[in-house]
Amino acid sequence: MIANTFIDNAKVMSKGQITIPKDIREILGISCGDRVTFVVENGSVKLINSAIYAMQMLQSQMKGDAENAGLTSDDAVMDLVKEIRTESEDS
Repeated sequence: MIANTFIDNAKVMSKGQITIPKDIREILGISCGDRVTFVVENGSVKLINSAIYAMQMLQSQMKGDAENAGLTSDDAVMDLVKEIRTESEDS
């Protein structure tokens, strides 16, 4: 088995439904009512917690934006947060 790989299986029922095995739900942080995202690449399917997938997509889209805005250190980010908080308190 490959490192960081967990393998399990499920039976496809009528209407194409499957039950995601409990171990997989726990690994993905999925519980009743949560949404999942299917990503198909080269004949394989990844099942991802939709909330985590959305955050990954947002982070990917914003990559480099902090540097472009001059936020190149934790201190610069904290200074911006303090500035925004001060502005909102003054309003």
